[in-house]
Order: sequence, then structure tokens, then C-alpha cells
Amino acid sequence: MVKLKTRSLWFLAAFLFLSTVPTVAEVQHAFSLCEGFLLQGNPPQIPGIVNGRNIQNQNRYKPICQTYNNVRRYLTLYDTRNRIPVFSAYVYRGDNGGARPQGELWKIEPQLDDEKKDENNKNMAEVEARKVYPHQAGEIDYAQGPQYNRGHLFPSTHAFNQDEKISTFTLTNVAPQITAFNGESWGRMERCVKCVMQRYCADNNGRRQAFLVVGAQPGNNNLNGRVNIPTQLWSAFCCFSAESNAWIASAFWGNNVADTRPNQHMRTRTLRELNGNLRIDAFTNSRCPLDTTVTGLYPQFANQRGCDCPT
Repeated sequence: MVKLKTRSLWFLAAFLFLSTVPTVAEVQHAFSLCEGFLLQGNPPQIPGIVNGRNIQNQNRYKPICQTYNNVRRYLTLYDTRNRIPVFSAYVYRGDNGGARPQGELWKIEPQLDDEKKDENNKNMAEVEARKVYPHQAGEIDYAQGPQYNRGHLFPSTHAFNQDEKISTFTLTNVAPQITAFNGESWGRMERCVKCVMQRYCADNNGRRQAFLVVGAQPGNNNLNGRVNIPTQLWSAFCCFSAESNAWIASAFWGNNVADTRPNQHMRTRTLRELNGNLRIDAFTNSRCPLDTTVTGLYPQFANQRGCDCPT
């Protein structure tokens, strides 16, 4: 009886100990719940926010598996206090067609604000025009800032098909971006990177695959008193190129201000420069080159329509 009682107490103690563990385990594996969008499963390292595979403050920063039509499309880490994304991570797989979605297609993430919905339905939902959402931006927040665009982190132009393009039009994938920045040098960068990835980011079987992370650096001002206006936006991509027989990568960042020159281009940077200047390690523990860029490839796209690479 004593032996049995002792064993029972041991199991009870073990159970009570393990019952305190899940929160820690969940922190450690927060990004593993949305696999396939991070190179080797590793998120970008961002001081005070992401360390290793851990989110430092899970009450504030929420990983979202951006789901549309029951398919996970990409990953966003969302800042529920600033109501902007920290970053979106996605995979470029080529362009299978489809036009930029038109009309009122903006969406939100119901799970951020405990909206009543089917627990088995993880899809993003249509935004309600005049509703104020406690933990994310809404349609009304962007209504009074015409100098700002809803700047996509995952741009619809990099999406594989029509459904994926539609999925980028969620307010958890955008941040207030100066119109004369988003529509000028930032847009040229997105088009140039797409041309490079389309040509060079393919394996020996012709399968296109490039990993991208795009993020926003919070500022001190808010749009509509609620949505943080970033001071800078940054972008990085990496892929294996069978044609080059090497891994290739580049990074970009710019201040969230209007371009001052016509046909202005963003400077192409190395991943090491991104880390040194913004303290962001975009592709930690990977084979992505830290000290080279793809600028040597730009002349090939000089006369290619829609590429907008620097000359």
C-alpha cells in the first residue's frame, strides 16, 4: 500500500509539473504551427521581438497563418499594440496569372479579436467598414489618411495565383506607407525583385522557389490615433539558383517618406548590411550569402518591360 501510494504521488507530482510547461513549449514552437513559409523554419531575428524561434511577448505579437479559402497562404507576425505587422513571410513560386483584385475586398483576422466564428474555420474574414477592432486595424483607420497607402508587405504582384493575390488584401498584411514612396521606389524594387526571382530562383527541375520576409519598423506617430506609422520598411529575399549554381540574396530598406527624385531607386544591400543597420537577421542559420547582392544581374533586365531594375 505504501509503495502504491508513493507511486501515485510521483505520478501526481509529474502531472502537476507538466501542466505548467505548455506555455513555454508553445512559445518555443510558435512558428512551427505555420510551416513552409520560413527558410528552414527559422523566423527573422528581431531584437526584443523574436529570439531563435521564440516570440518574446506572445500577448502582444501574434503569428497568423494567413488563410483564405481554407488554404494557408503565408505567415504574418502581427503587433496588436501598434496594429501593424512586424513582418510577413512568403514563398515566391512564380506567377500563374490573375489580375490585381478590385473592389472592396479588404479583410481582417477574426481570431485576433475573439470574433465569434466556427472553431474549424480559420479563414480571414471581410472587414466591417465602420467597426473599430481592439487589436488590429480596420477600414475606418485608413479612411482619414489620403497621404498614406495601405502598403502591402506581401505584395499581390508576387502572389502565385488569383486566390493568393486576394489573400494579400488583409489589413494584417499592410502598414501605413507614404503614397509617394509605396508607388515609386518601393514599387520599383518589388518589380525588379520579381524579375530576378522569376529568372534565377529555380531549381534543376525548373521549380521556382524564393523565400521572402518583409517588415515594418514602428515609429512614434499614429494614423487615426490607433495605427502606428512605420519610420522604415524593409525587404529581403533568398533562393537557390540552379542557373548560377549558388544561393543568391539581397536586402532593401527605406525611410517611409516621399521620394525626392523622379525614377528614384532603392539601394540594393547585403543581408549583413540589413543586420548591421536595422539589427534584423533575415535568414538566420541558412546558406544565404551575407556579403553579396544581385546587382550584377540587373543589366539583363534593362530592356525588359515591367522590371524597373536600376541601370
